[in-house]
Amino acid sequence: MSQFWSQRVQELDPYVPGEQPKNQQYVKLNTNESPYPPSPLAIAAMLEGVSDTLRLYPDPNADDLKQSIADFYSVDKACVFVGNGSDEVLAHAFVGLLKQSKPLLYPDISYSFYPVYCKLFGIDAVKVPLTDNFEIDPKDYQQENGAIIFPNPNAPTGMALALDTIEQILKDNPSSVVLVDEAYVDFGAETAISLIGQYPNLLVVQTLSKSRALAGIRVGFAVGSPELIDGLERVKNSFNSYPLGRVEQLGATAAMKDREYFDESRQKIMTTREQTTSTLVGLGYTVLPSSSNFIFAKPPEGQSAEKIYLSLKEQGVLVRYFNKPRISEYLRITIGTDDEMSVLFDRLKTV
Repeated sequence: MSQFWSQRVQELDPYVPGEQPKNQQYVKLNTNESPYPPSPLAIAAMLEGVSDTLRLYPDPNADDLKQSIADFYSVDKACVFVGNGSDEVLAHAFVGLLKQSKPLLYPDISYSFYPVYCKLFGIDAVKVPLTDNFEIDPKDYQQENGAIIFPNPNAPTGMALALDTIEQILKDNPSSVVLVDEAYVDFGAETAISLIGQYPNLLVVQTLSKSRALAGIRVGFAVGSPELIDGLERVKNSFNSYPLGRVEQLGATAAMKDREYFDESRQKIMTTREQTTSTLVGLGYTVLPSSSNFIFAKPPEGQSAEKIYLSLKEQGVLVRYFNKPRISEYLRITIGTDDEMSVLFDRLKTV
């Protein structure tokens, strides 16, 4: 530890992203990136934006991008907030909406950035255990809280809640902000955005990194009541009033408008996911039902998930292994192209 660190920094246990090795080429199935390129319209828009106008500040409100998101989901632009990746949007929500006098609730098996933000921002939190089947039970959230957050589909399990189950949590907690983190919703789950008009305490956060293949430009957004959005804007404008550059705004706006390409690429991923699940089950794996662009798989009896992860890495295939309670016997495998998944299967057969 450095003598110059603040006490808060010394207490942090930072989030660890998936491996991004540079020493060799891998079949990379560990960080849930899209195996397909972004929309050609998005690439064209970004190339056109690389001009002398980069000497000027971008639109601090990202109005065109907000409007494209509002149009896609048929909501008012006042209900949309954008930020530098969904992680930044979540960070602003933790500060502006989820930090309350009563504890924040979130699942015990969930996105591992949540406890990091709680520590960073000094938020008291309670981890709510998933059921034995790795499901979220809405009855478990009928306890005292200041706010609630959960991913849907969940990560790293990939399992999704039905919309009526989310609505039950909202009904049971009318005085608490309920944040639904929908990073993977476009791969088979149903977005809760349709509920924001009925529930002013609902905030939905999404990203363009996964289903729109724009992880490299870091764009995320939130949709909720104007009251919640105004709270996020107050935090954002007290931290960084220009979070998205010109090029990012142009690319993200074009991607939101290209519905045909969006539907085509996500459908390919879902089809490969089902084929991958079938193949792994045939190899003796137990695979949780997934509504995301990854699967959570338990190796056959007597085989170690950690050893398989290490063996695959030695053979040039990266998957994700979590050495954590309840999930240390599972591997999280991103869905790649059909060719990439074939390489995975060949390597698994040699393990």
